Amino acid sequence: MRIISGSARGTKLYTLEGMATRPTLDRVKEALFSILQNQMRDADVLDLFAGSGALGLEALSRGAKKAWLCDASAKAIAIIEKNSIKTHAMDRVCIVKKDFQKCLEQFHDQKLQFDIIFLDPPYDTDYIYEAVKQIMQYGLLKKNGSIIAETDQEERVLQQLQSTHILIKDVRKFGRVKLLFLEIEDRVP
Repeated sequence: MRIISGSARGTKLYTLEGMATRPTLDRVKEALFSILQNQMRDADVLDLFAGSGALGLEALSRGAKKAWLCDASAKAIAIIEKNSIKTHAMDRVCIVKKDFQKCLEQFHDQKLQFDIIFLDPPYDTDYIYEAVKQIMQYGLLKKNGSIIAETDQEERVLQQLQSTHILIKDVRKFGRVKLLFLEIEDRVP
């Protein structure tokens, strides 16, 4: 796994051993960042299920201002720290070791908002739905911001999201992996 483009281009990243995490494939990451390229400059980015930190660090390499990288695993946090140092991004990274719900609560308390939020949780969970509800409840997404969720269970996730005020702007398929591009629906009082 490596940084594909930008200031840290070509930097090989440390990865977590075992099957507990699933790195985003380079071809999926390349497509994702091609779609987001116009939103990346000076963006505040949240990678809520960061794993190795690859998505947040790729965003920084491509011009994002700051990245918050969250994971509940101590092993993941250690890898994120090593990768942040290796990509010379420590001054623009905030690393948080908490489960996703506590992270979102902390960001609400800190009055933070994000331009781009990455959600790549374990596939066999309802974490995308739960995170989106909490992001909306706490107002963590900036106006015109994007949430990008990675799943292999598109139908189930989209069905869950129907009860929220979320717009599905795009769905991209890469084999069994699906990227869901979400925005918060403008609500007229």
